[in-house]
Amino acid sequence: MATCPECDAEIEIDPDDVDEMEVGDPWNCDACGSSLRVAGLAPLEFDGDDDDDEDDEDEEDEAEADDSDDEDDEDEDEDDADKEWDE
Repeated sequence: MATCPECDAEIEIDPDDVDEMEVGDPWNCDACGSSLRVAGLAPLEFDGDDDDDEDDEDEEDEAEADDSDDEDDEDEDEDDADKEWDE
């Protein structure tokens, strides 16, 4: 029997499922819905699935990079307009 690292609920798993598990396999806690990963098989242990958090952070970083690119384009457009007035 294993426990959820997020809510400490007991995770009941069919023994046949345990035999097929490998370290790193995904699992969801029925009690709290957290995404977990198998951390160990003997004894059966789970860790929180940090990959989901990292994916969210990567998407935020990409969105911020896209926003800064748009700002650079606006600055270039303003510089071009200034050059036309100078000529």
